[in-house]
Amino acid sequence: MVSSAYFGGGCFWCLEAQFNLLTGVVSVVSGYAGGLKPHPTYESVCSGESGHAEIVRIDYDPEVISYKDLLHEFFAMHDPTTLNRQGHDVGTQYRSVIYYTTEEEMRLALLGVEEMQLQYLSKIVTEVTKLQEFFPAEAYHQNYYTTNPSNGYCQTVIRPKVEKLKTKLERA
Repeated sequence: MVSSAYFGGGCFWCLEAQFNLLTGVVSVVSGYAGGLKPHPTYESVCSGESGHAEIVRIDYDPEVISYKDLLHEFFAMHDPTTLNRQGHDVGTQYRSVIYYTTEEEMRLALLGVEEMQLQYLSKIVTEVTKLQEFFPAEAYHQNYYTTNPSNGYCQTVIRPKVEKLKTKLERA
């Protein structure tokens, strides 16, 4: 049985590349959620006018990796204390957000924020909100890091995050 988790923490390319490394993750789909306009496009999301966040849908095997473990990794993959910003990516589309689909996911997400707050001096600004609808991003955004490894953003922003996670996983 496969379950899905929905997280936003900056550029979806970064999260997608990192979550794809985790054992138990079946697939990762980049997309959009949390906005007001139906059927957002990358351009409308980047403009900030649609209100959507760049997020990923992580399809995973809960017998191999738990939702709680995914949450833990999510918090390690980005800075949950910066409002509407991750590095040079600035705007509401880059907000830190956990979208839940069940009451249990909501409970675990809120507990995760509370537990992670103990590790930060600054306040965690990660939103925890019910998923209304997930819109997959355009095809050229899917598996972006894998298909565009020589892209400047991939080399300077994504690759160091991927390498850091690979090292962590090798040591575990």
